[in-house]
Amino acid sequence: MKAIVTVVGKDQKGIIAKVSNILFESSVNIVDISQTIMQDMFTMIMMVEFDNNEVSVADIDDRLSDAGKEMGLSIHVQRQEIFESMHRI
Repeated sequence: MKAIVTVVGKDQKGIIAKVSNILFESSVNIVDISQTIMQDMFTMIMMVEFDNNEVSVADIDDRLSDAGKEMGLSIHVQRQEIFESMHRI
């Protein structure tokens, strides 16, 4: 199953490391990643893949949301099909 991770907030050291480490510890694979910095705002979108049933999208969303709060970031996770249906043009 695939999901989309979005990260938005003030740029600071360690954002990618923190997010990718949480995903690694949860056995979630990063399939694709795009990130940019606009002035001092960091934005990142990741497509991730869950290879097992040990962790759910809700579990990862909770872990990443907690990390986001610690770092002053907005981090969300949605199943790929939900993300795509919400963002169709």
